[in-house]
Amino acid sequence: MSQRTPALAALEGSGLAFEVVRTPPARSAEESAELQGIPLGALLRSLVVRRGDDDYVFVLVPGGRRFDWPKLRAHLGVRRLSLPDADEAKAVTGYERGAITPFGATRAWPVILDASALEHERVAIGGGARGVNIHLAASALLELLGAEVVAVSEAE
Repeated sequence: MSQRTPALAALEGSGLAFEVVRTPPARSAEESAELQGIPLGALLRSLVVRRGDDDYVFVLVPGGRRFDWPKLRAHLGVRRLSLPDADEAKAVTGYERGAITPFGATRAWPVILDASALEHERVAIGGGARGVNIHLAASALLELLGAEVVAVSEAE
């Protein structure tokens, strides 16, 4: 289980403090949070969203929250957004669906962090493979990714 991913390689050179937490692959966000010993809202899911031809954004949404399409469309000023299929998602991020993360992705797409994530001092985000998780300060995540903080989710 000493799997090294592009995400871990990108973080190792960043100078930021982070912890790698490895778990068995989880079947749900709730199970993943439990395995990692963190609150559900501190677990960030990374979604890649298509906003145009060869134009994507990463949207980081805490567990227990649902991504709000109208809010995201309004923020981005577009009428249409979609989720790419698994092959397209892998082609534009370098990661399999379920292991997508902005860290070490094949292209540095813009990142939107849902504002509710900042309710937690430390957050967990995927490390580029199932069962590989990165725990770090929410402020460090913002700094390294240059993420834009926007309210784009609602409670499930």
